[in-house]
Amino acid sequence: MSGVRVRVRVRAWVAAGAVAGVCAGFVLVPGVASAARVPEADLAFHGTALMAGDTVDVRLTPRNNGPAAVPDATVRLRWSVPLAVAQQLPARCVREDERTVVCSTGALAVNGVGEQVMVPVRLMEKASEVTLEIGTVWGGGAVDRDHTNDELKVLVLDTGDVYAF
Repeated sequence: MSGVRVRVRVRAWVAAGAVAGVCAGFVLVPGVASAARVPEADLAFHGTALMAGDTVDVRLTPRNNGPAAVPDATVRLRWSVPLAVAQQLPARCVREDERTVVCSTGALAVNGVGEQVMVPVRLMEKASEVTLEIGTVWGGGAVDRDHTNDELKVLVLDTGDVYAF
């Protein structure tokens, strides 16, 4: 049968109840695609970092510039050098790996400022400088299209000076 095309037309009758069950939860509008709308937020992180010896103190204040509220978000703090094995982190922070800590920001209202997150860490070894990378890991289910204010790199020198970001 090579080269022979067979055309089959099938008609099926489905009970109205079955169609309603299959379509439950969908709104059918001719010519319009329907999708769940994802909320948008604009998270920002501002704060300071101070290094003295083998200790770096970070104070970070989260902000949500809107347009949607964020029930909670997670910020990642990653250092360019390994951290000491033993750390005394705040309850809202956990160690992710040898150089990284992640912290919860808590709820952030539209145009709201969150509670300051204070993260003191000890370095594995004393360093003359470290680079601290700050970035959003999770935005509470909201999309953040502007990463200019929530993905930052800060050079912190062991001078005892406070570096602002």
